[in-house]
Amino acid sequence: MSLLHLFLLVGLLSLGAAASVSPGSRSILRDIGINNSDQKDNAVELNATNFDSVFQDSSAKYAVLEFFAHWCPACRNYKPHYEKVAKLFNGADAVHPGVVLMTRVDCALKMNVQLCDKFSINHFPMLFWAPPKKFVDSSWKPKQEKSEISVVDEWRTADLLLSWINKQIGSSYGLNDQKFGNLLPNISDHEQISQAIFDIEEATEEAFGIILSLKAIKSSETGTSFIRFLQLLVAHHPSRRCRKGSAEILVNFDDLCPSGECSYDQEAGAKDTLRNYHICGKDIPRGNYMFCRGSKNETRGFSCGLWVLMHSLSVRIEDGESQFAFTTICDFINNFFMCDDCRQHFHDMCLSVKTPFKKARDIVLWLWSTHNKVNERLKKDEESLGTGDPKFPKMIWPPKQLCPSCYLSSTQKSIDWDHDEVYKFLKKYYGEKLVSIYKKNSVSARKEEVVVAAEEMAVPTNALVVPVGAALAIALASCAFGALACYWRTQQKNRKSHYLKRYSSNYMVMNTFGNSESEREKER
Repeated sequence: MSLLHLFLLVGLLSLGAAASVSPGSRSILRDIGINNSDQKDNAVELNATNFDSVFQDSSAKYAVLEFFAHWCPACRNYKPHYEKVAKLFNGADAVHPGVVLMTRVDCALKMNVQLCDKFSINHFPMLFWAPPKKFVDSSWKPKQEKSEISVVDEWRTADLLLSWINKQIGSSYGLNDQKFGNLLPNISDHEQISQAIFDIEEATEEAFGIILSLKAIKSSETGTSFIRFLQLLVAHHPSRRCRKGSAEILVNFDDLCPSGECSYDQEAGAKDTLRNYHICGKDIPRGNYMFCRGSKNETRGFSCGLWVLMHSLSVRIEDGESQFAFTTICDFINNFFMCDDCRQHFHDMCLSVKTPFKKARDIVLWLWSTHNKVNERLKKDEESLGTGDPKFPKMIWPPKQLCPSCYLSSTQKSIDWDHDEVYKFLKKYYGEKLVSIYKKNSVSARKEEVVVAAEEMAVPTNALVVPVGAALAIALASCAFGALACYWRTQQKNRKSHYLKRYSSNYMVMNTFGNSESEREKER
């Protein structure tokens, strides 16, 4: 074959390949890789056929929807900015998965013309914001009233768009956020616990969400368990807004859950339901675990956050509260932690304690020892099955790098602990360090909250910090609590306005429950 014939053959093949891809078919070009881009988009491409189903099936709390045209130069220039933000929330490598679903629709494609018309698109790009399900079978008009779909008005750069999102949900996400924490490489860094305040808030809210979704308060027994846990949170949760939210639920519990039978849905005819309350406030970001973030979406997170919450509660109680805190935590896990094997193992360890705790030190060291036993058991299972987090394998806590004085001696098989040093370390790490370092390094939006938390930590709580009507019940055996709780709930109705008024002061609930014995008798 001559060289001329060879060139003609190559030309014909090229024309045939070009003819197989219709002009303007950008989606096909993207699919077969002719756009020469190796970078995978993080924003989800929507069209008229999958629009409703993607939003309907999304588990994200919020969504951003961009309408653009592929022929628009401004849209092409904006795409890298949009993708920077989408990378934080979308895809397997998302830094904050499950918070915001980032999507886009190409209005230049004929199949999307009617969809774009429904949203009155008259320029490109145009961005909207709403919970995902609000976009399902929906539309938008410029002068539409009472629409739950908002126009994003600050979007021209990645920084502006992310700042706008942060304002909407009360978060503090940054474009430089990293997916993995630095716990293992920098395990001697005490300041990492400063991030845990976010995790404690989120774990508290997530635990409450699980109770709501499963309607887990079903009887006077589970109602009493929930009340006691709220009492513990009101007094000792390290986050001010979680203490406030817990108090609001506590003082309204009679109306929400008469005889332990809670109203969860408005359809049941109830004027007020548990679903109307947020134990740590309605703006707590979800999927924002920092100290407890795993290298895989299915590892760490909530379970780690719950452990940190329990440790942070244990180091804040006083001697007279240790047995109450112990039974309250045990009952809460037994009634409301829905991993059955984990719940049963924890319950067994609770039952193994035969002598009542008398000192705050007792509950702090018991919870620490229990956590290490759980880690030892899970480590063996995870290593044999390959189900652990490769970047955060289970370990005995604290490691020598963090607390060398905690170790008297150690071998591969056993560790001889200095329990006095361990206690001092835990008190400082989950108490003072968690709040004071966070206070120094936190974002400005949360500084005021942490200052209040740090000040309230210094308030002495010599008496048991629970609602007045429940004081007698806590002094008695737990089996008698149910009967006395009825008395407390009756008295509580008359104290609602009193508690809420007192809670608004600087001392909040701490002062309300820190009265002398004579004052308590007078109130009774």
